Amino acid sequence: MNVTGVSIMVQFPVSVKVLLSVLPCLLFLYVNSVMVFALLKKPLLLEHPRYILYGHLLFTDSLQLLLTMLLYLFALTVIRMATCVCVVVTQLAAITVKLSPINLATMALERYVAICFPLRHASISTPRVTAVAIAVMWTAASVESFTQLFLFFCLDSADLTAQKFCNKNTVFRLQVYVTLNRGFTILNFVLVTVIIIYTYVAIMIAVKRPPSRVHKAKSEHKTVLLHVFQLCLYLISTLFNMINSSELLNLNPAIDIHVRYIFFFGLVIFPKFLSPLIYGLRDPTIRHDFKYYITFGCKSTVRPHP
Repeated sequence: MNVTGVSIMVQFPVSVKVLLSVLPCLLFLYVNSVMVFALLKKPLLLEHPRYILYGHLLFTDSLQLLLTMLLYLFALTVIRMATCVCVVVTQLAAITVKLSPINLATMALERYVAICFPLRHASISTPRVTAVAIAVMWTAASVESFTQLFLFFCLDSADLTAQKFCNKNTVFRLQVYVTLNRGFTILNFVLVTVIIIYTYVAIMIAVKRPPSRVHKAKSEHKTVLLHVFQLCLYLISTLFNMINSSELLNLNPAIDIHVRYIFFFGLVIFPKFLSPLIYGLRDPTIRHDFKYYITFGCKSTVRPHP
C-alpha cells in the first residue's frame, strides 16, 4: 500500500500541481490588489499611518508570495538558472518573510500611541515618520541577508554564472547559513512578540480609563488582538522555510517534492490569504468599498470618498 501510494504521488502530473499552486496564489494576489485599489480610491486614507502601514503589509505579503511561488515552481519544474540570479531571488524572498511580522509590530505600536498618547499621536504618527519607519523595517529585515551575502562571497568560491537548480539549500550550503537563519528568525519573532504583547496589555489597561474613551480603547484592543492572530499565521508560514529541506524531513527524494508541495500550500498560501482578508473586512472604513470592488459592483454602491 505504501509503495502504491508513493507511485501514485510520483506519477501525479506536474502540470496539475503547478495549476493547483498558481491558482490560489493568483486569487490571493487578486484580493490584495482589490484591497490596495480600495485604499487608493480614498486618497485621504493614505495620509493616515495606519493605512499606509496596512498598504505596505499588503505589498510585502504579495511580493513574498510571488517570490515563494516562483521558487517552488522552479523546484517543481527542475529549472536551472545562474547562481547570481538565484541568490538575488532567494535573498529577496527571505527579506519579505521577515518584513511581515516587523510590519505587524509597527502597526501595533501605532495603535498603542493612538490610545495611550492621544494628544501626541498627531505629531508622532505622521506620513513622514511612517516613511522612516518603513525604511527602518526594510533595513532590519535585510540584516541577515546582507550578512549571508558577505559570508557567501568570503567563504564560498562558487562560480556565480554556474547553472544550478534554484534552491537556497544548494546555493547557501554551509552550516553557518542555517545557524544564522535560525538565530535571526528566533530573534525576530521574540522581539515582535514582546512588542505586540506589550501594546496589547497597555491597551487593555487603557480600557479602564474614563468612559469617553472606553469604546475606542476596546476597539484598538481588538485590533492588537488581531495582530497576535496574524503573527501566529506568519509564524506558521515561517515554519515552511525551516522544514523545507530533505535533510530535516529525512524523506525519499522521490516523494520529497510532494511533501514540500503540501507544506507550501498549507503553510504559505493559506495563512497569507487569511491574514489581510480578515483585517480588511474588519475595518469599516474600507470594508464597504472592498465588497463593492471584489464583486465588480454587484453587492453595493461605493460610499463617498472621505
